[in-house]
Amino acid sequence: MESPTIIFRNARLVFPDGIREGLEVDVREGKIAEIRDQSPRRQNEVVDVAGNYLAPGFIDLHVHGARGRDTMEGSAEAFRTICDYHASGGTTSLLLTTATAPLGVIADVIEAVRRSKVAIKQIAGVHVEGPFISVAKRGAQREEFIQNPDSEAVDQLLQHANTIKRITIAPELAGALEAIKKFCARGISVSGGHSNTWDEEARAGFAAGMRSVTHTFNCMSSARKRGPYRVAGLLEYAMAEEGITCELISDGCHVSRTLMKLLYRAKGPKGICLVTDAIAGAGLPEGAHFSLYGVECVVMAGVGLQTQQFALAGSISRMIDLVRTMVEKVDVPLHEAMAMATLNPARLIGLEAKGRLQIGADADLVVLSPELQVIETFVAGESIFTDTRSGGFQPP
Repeated sequence: MESPTIIFRNARLVFPDGIREGLEVDVREGKIAEIRDQSPRRQNEVVDVAGNYLAPGFIDLHVHGARGRDTMEGSAEAFRTICDYHASGGTTSLLLTTATAPLGVIADVIEAVRRSKVAIKQIAGVHVEGPFISVAKRGAQREEFIQNPDSEAVDQLLQHANTIKRITIAPELAGALEAIKKFCARGISVSGGHSNTWDEEARAGFAAGMRSVTHTFNCMSSARKRGPYRVAGLLEYAMAEEGITCELISDGCHVSRTLMKLLYRAKGPKGICLVTDAIAGAGLPEGAHFSLYGVECVVMAGVGLQTQQFALAGSISRMIDLVRTMVEKVDVPLHEAMAMATLNPARLIGLEAKGRLQIGADADLVVLSPELQVIETFVAGESIFTDTRSGGFQPP
């Protein structure tokens, strides 16, 4: 059955360089077919956006879970619950993210994601976070499963290279540089994270192909003394190196307002990717208990905390919450904050047809109110979430 033509009009279109009015977006067969000056059209072809924002759908590179479900469950039911929840925050593409576990378990989860991708269109692939991380910077990851990226382990993961889009590696580990080269050669984006690296080790990771860092400021080394001298860590290297893109969990809890402003000043609008790092606590009420692959956690004060250590485990936010924080607390222009949640992550993992309003791109779209609340979310021109309080904007 041929998909209907949908024309979005009376919208404020959000582009990376600004916001424009007086244009309409013509969607055919799930793609943006034309962006043109607004003109009279038959009523049954039109979605009247009523002066709200129309933007590319959000792309989240780092999602563990939502509503009590976790990627590590490895089930289509869990993946569907996670994707449905994040659609309410405007996310149209995401990387289901694994936790540190035995490699066989991780491989099984990746295979389950591969089988689910066709039916769940939001799934763009997998972000493998661990087991190739630093024990000293493990955060909520389980220490007993951490290992070095030896050739056998790397080759085991590379059997799933078509599903893995991103992997986090601590570049100081034995075998890490060769592993980074192998993953990059297979088109997998490598991010430095959960790392206690020194400046020169971070530099070597970049030379090997590392082009991003995972949840900047969290679980990474920073400047410290080596003998009588102060030496940069992964944080300072990432902020100083133009070729590094920085993940940022801008939920207002993981990173303070001043630190978010510092990162924005250092990297600019093109050097930051907003990520939720959402865990199974996302969408659960205050005080709810849940698990992050065997680590017991609780929803408290706007985040997910480890119950035993009273330390951060991950966020409970959606992408729209991060965008709103950047605009309202960090004073970032809306179009720049939106680029951090759309175009920048699309570029980082090679999603050429997503994250932008342009002819030929996928019609993955989000309608936002002036208060930056999600009204409706579309994937390939089809509505996947409608805010029932607003009534949404139903296509013909």
